[in-house]
Amino acid sequence: MDPARLIHLAADGVSVLLVQRGGLLPTLAHWGRGVRASDAELVALADAGHRPGMDGGSDVPYEPSMLPEHTRGWAGRPGLELHRAGAGWSPRLTVTSVTVDGRAVGPGEVAQTGPGLLSVRARDDDAGVTVTLEVELTTHGLLRTRATVRNEPGGADAGGATVAPLEVAKVSPSLAVPARAREVLDFGGRWGTERVPQRHAVTVGTYTRESRRGRTGLDATGTLAVGVPGFDSRAGEVWLCHVGIGGNHEHAVERTDGHQAFRGAELLFPGEVRLGVGQEYVSPWVYGSWADGLDAAAHRYHAFLRERSRAGRRPRPVTYNVWEAVLFDQDPAALADLATAAAALGVERFVLDDGWFLGRRDDRAGLGDWTVDPTVWPEGLAPFARHVASLGMELGLWVEPEMVNEDSGLARAHPDWILRARPELPDRWRFQQVVDLTNPAAFAHILGALDALVGELGLRYLKWDHNRDLVDAGHPGTGSAAVHEQTLATYRLMDELRARHEDLEIESCASGGGRVDLGILERTDRVHPSDNHDPLDRVRILRWTGLLVPPEMLGSHVASPRSQGTGRTHDLNTRCAAALLGHFGIEWDLAEADVAERAELARWVAVHKGLRGLLASGHVVTDGDEDDTPSVRGVVARDGSEGVFAVVTPALSADSRRRVRLPGLDPDRSYRLAAAWSHVAPPWLVPAWLRAAPPLGEPDARADAPGYAGGLLSTVGLDVPTFTPDRVVVVHARAR
Repeated sequence: MDPARLIHLAADGVSVLLVQRGGLLPTLAHWGRGVRASDAELVALADAGHRPGMDGGSDVPYEPSMLPEHTRGWAGRPGLELHRAGAGWSPRLTVTSVTVDGRAVGPGEVAQTGPGLLSVRARDDDAGVTVTLEVELTTHGLLRTRATVRNEPGGADAGGATVAPLEVAKVSPSLAVPARAREVLDFGGRWGTERVPQRHAVTVGTYTRESRRGRTGLDATGTLAVGVPGFDSRAGEVWLCHVGIGGNHEHAVERTDGHQAFRGAELLFPGEVRLGVGQEYVSPWVYGSWADGLDAAAHRYHAFLRERSRAGRRPRPVTYNVWEAVLFDQDPAALADLATAAAALGVERFVLDDGWFLGRRDDRAGLGDWTVDPTVWPEGLAPFARHVASLGMELGLWVEPEMVNEDSGLARAHPDWILRARPELPDRWRFQQVVDLTNPAAFAHILGALDALVGELGLRYLKWDHNRDLVDAGHPGTGSAAVHEQTLATYRLMDELRARHEDLEIESCASGGGRVDLGILERTDRVHPSDNHDPLDRVRILRWTGLLVPPEMLGSHVASPRSQGTGRTHDLNTRCAAALLGHFGIEWDLAEADVAERAELARWVAVHKGLRGLLASGHVVTDGDEDDTPSVRGVVARDGSEGVFAVVTPALSADSRRRVRLPGLDPDRSYRLAAAWSHVAPPWLVPAWLRAAPPLGEPDARADAPGYAGGLLSTVGLDVPTFTPDRVVVVHARAR
């Protein structure tokens, strides 16, 4: 038996144990709860499964590596799917080097460290392929892996000439999870109804969720959790996984004889990745977070994003977006009045949405012509930008740089800049086509237009939309599939624009929450979770999108009393309370608000400003996923000094009251409570604690207000009336 290299990465209560033996790729022997062992004990464990007397590749049970190989007898999904004109399709890789944080690890060595990066290099000289597998455990216990495939000189025919380019069909890393994780939680959805949860058992075979939309997708799962049966917000081992790319992709759970794993990959259309000699393909990062309970698993993703996003540089500006107020009907005087009204409420960012550019009176024309329409804005946008700045606000602008209307100057001048898989254009979606950003001239044109807008208007924010699936998205002229290259070109466009404007923030919007993934979130600072601002739907969407995205990056707006998405009507308290625990904003025509409503809205803006430091740094906690119980979503300070919770009463319950726990509070501290709630329930149904709580946002004026032990609040809970359905109570707990 070949001596094994053993690598033990550990961080934040998580251990990742990898075993690499002989020339084989490493296996993931353990990923989960932190363990302690001596070097000798790790070696003993690695050797414990050896079966003496068995010999030969087909007799010894194959332990799937992190890139399982068909050539080793693996009958499941191969980690690498590639070929050269049909040959070389079953690569047999031999490991040539192993390093941890750049330090070589030799055969028989044990490397135990904290967080770190394992890099394994392997070759198949016959196939002319080199693979570099990277496995990283971050300081916050988030695991991620990717593979780089390089076409090396080799793979030649008898005459010594290279047979064909190396075609990569799929690179699908495997993150092994134990077989006791027998339940899957993933998500479906559609426009306006993103993140609909579904649970089901793990079965033998492969359960796969695919998206071929050229963006994450409104119906995509986004994250996939596999855990012990009955896992919930705070209990039960769970492995929360994600594929970090906004193009075509898949999430899968694979169960075979004695083995179970999460499999994630970019989905590649035929011919999308053909590598010449010396060229390489880098797969997207595949992420995984182990924890006891979904909340703790989500914390690792939140910490990862908070370290990388520009959103952490300053308090999140309270935002006003004009879309639901004016739609395409932009009038400079009316918009100036809206800006004045917004500033009076304490708004700090004013966003001019769709309709400001050339020929844009509806969604059928103008996309691609990123110049200000002189018929709407005869003096340009500069005077309006100065007005917004004079009110103490920054200006943001809606753009959709990846798309074009056929009725536009750009499409008429450059029909060859539109993606297509055949000579004729693809079917229109939303009256749109897709700009070929892989074309250097088209890329330079769009970058130049955006750069000029940001620079000339002093923009600090772009709402970057993406309203069309990439269907029949081929390179003009050849028709070859272009989604992979288009995705990378979009990333380059954002990267270059942000490099030129270091203070620019970008929101990812794609018909709402259609592009929410770590590929796009490495380059953006906020997501638009949905076009649906109905507060009750928004609570669900924020809760489940929040498995990946921290609250300060979740756009959360107070819209009109009657929801444009669902037609339901909600009072102002419910709308504001539902929006409070996110990046707070307003999308309501303030001309329709009376004096009392504006005063109430200004109070909520002030409340949010007082809490946004907590929202941007605390841990998200949740409880109550059952349909007939109140649901809780909160954020608790890391030191336990305070927490804020949104409690939503169920639409239908057989109970007139339920006890609601406030998770995450320090059990050894005492807390005073403030609250905001709709005063619509009969007075005799309102419990004493809610009557005694001062209004949210006010200082503790009541010295005699009762204190509540954190252990009681988080374990026993408070009596909440459910007599009035679909209402939101916000509770702010502060340690005394």
